[in-house]
Amino acid sequence: MTETPKLDLSVAERTARIVELERESVIQTYTRQPILLVKGAGAKVWDAEGREYLDFVAGVAVNTVGHCHPSVVEAITRQAKELIHTSNLYYTENQVFLAEELKTLTGMDRAFFCNSGAESVEAALKLARRATGRSEIVAAVHSFHGRTLGSLGATYKAVYREPFRPLAEAKFVPYDDPEALAAAVSKETSAVILEPVQGEGGVNVPKPDYLRAAREICDDCGALLILDEVQTGFGRTGKWFGKEHSGVLPDVMTLAKGIAGGLPMGAMLAAESVTDVFQRGDHASTFGGGPLVSAAALASIGVIKTERLVGRSAEMGAYLRSRLNDEIDALEVRGLGLMVGVELAANCPEVVNQARERGVLLNATSEHVLRMVPPLVVGKEEIDRVVTVLGEILEEP
Repeated sequence: MTETPKLDLSVAERTARIVELERESVIQTYTRQPILLVKGAGAKVWDAEGREYLDFVAGVAVNTVGHCHPSVVEAITRQAKELIHTSNLYYTENQVFLAEELKTLTGMDRAFFCNSGAESVEAALKLARRATGRSEIVAAVHSFHGRTLGSLGATYKAVYREPFRPLAEAKFVPYDDPEALAAAVSKETSAVILEPVQGEGGVNVPKPDYLRAAREICDDCGALLILDEVQTGFGRTGKWFGKEHSGVLPDVMTLAKGIAGGLPMGAMLAAESVTDVFQRGDHASTFGGGPLVSAAALASIGVIKTERLVGRSAEMGAYLRSRLNDEIDALEVRGLGLMVGVELAANCPEVVNQARERGVLLNATSEHVLRMVPPLVVGKEEIDRVVTVLGEILEEP
């Protein structure tokens, strides 16, 4: 049996060698933290040198039920012994059961499965074009919907878009501004795509009536409303989905990140009146909704239900925001559930580096905003530790 390669080196040398090999062998599109992670459990991870970290990044809001949850591991192991991949040329039970589960949870009618958030957005944009016969997209300032060519056109940051123009670029309007949105949407608009809470843009929370206004604007012009729930789904905001804070039912939803317990998966869900325009061959994904990842998704959703993690997200998120407001000299603390943004006068990338040295993993979405998206299983003691570390860093001269 062929085993995973091992390096016969000291622990420190092993980390350095992996960093060196990565630079030689992997295309350099990522800025990585200088640690080699080898193990995870709950809201903690460990590096190759045995150091423990509280993980408030969670694979960028992916590890909703925590690292290596036993129920998810068991489901993956059991399925891997039976059937791993078939393609979508054949029927498999797990995919159908998952589609039924997602229909119930979201209020949508049909699902298309893929491998990531960007892929789910691509599918949504194609569906909008096919359903409306139009090509124009309206998106929000500070939006993030992916980096593939289609989704990139709806992503706001010019630094992401500029090198790859020409693109099918969206009209960008200020977020949480219904009047600006109404002025931009026309009979040429195929879809408006919005995040219920902006993630990469800095954890920006709109007023509850914003998405309701967007729904009305789309209805008036015959455009589709796409809600990008890639980051806000599966309990992250203290509701199953971010749309529930506004009571809005979109035409299309995009899902990924927290859907499958850490395995790569995406899904686009839509109303039946919209999905009927997609015919066989209009879109496809070789790996989408495969037996293994669907088993993981069903297990992860089961954990969220049985451990009541949606309510826990609301409770722990309120506790985290309260502790941050009480203990940290922040310009603003904002968010819903365990999707929290902390705006600071300090240089946040440097704060991230210092926190890592003290055993806390954080993420900066910009120079002055930290994003905290821990696993929903995080506890008060772990939150207290992170707030204490952040306070110590900010108090240093």
